[in-house]
Amino acid sequence: MSTIELTHKVRELKELKAQAEMLQDEITSIEDIIKAEMLTRGVDEMQIDIYKVRYKTIISNRFDSKAFKSTHEELYKQYTTQTEAKRFTVA
Repeated sequence: MSTIELTHKVRELKELKAQAEMLQDEITSIEDIIKAEMLTRGVDEMQIDIYKVRYKTIISNRFDSKAFKSTHEELYKQYTTQTEAKRFTVA
């Protein structure tokens, strides 16, 4: 691939990412409107046409590795593994 073609692809990528960001903002805005209406109605589930919409509280348990590390540093080191990954960015 030539430098000109690569430049075109990078510009196209940046433009598509900007469009995706705008779409995500619009999606979030619509979701917020629906959530607000559900809160106003005092419901956590609604049937809208053929769609079932839910806005429920979910409780999950997560491991606090920072607190564990501060109180059990040696054990933390014993079970910590190093991983390798590649990150793609365009600035």
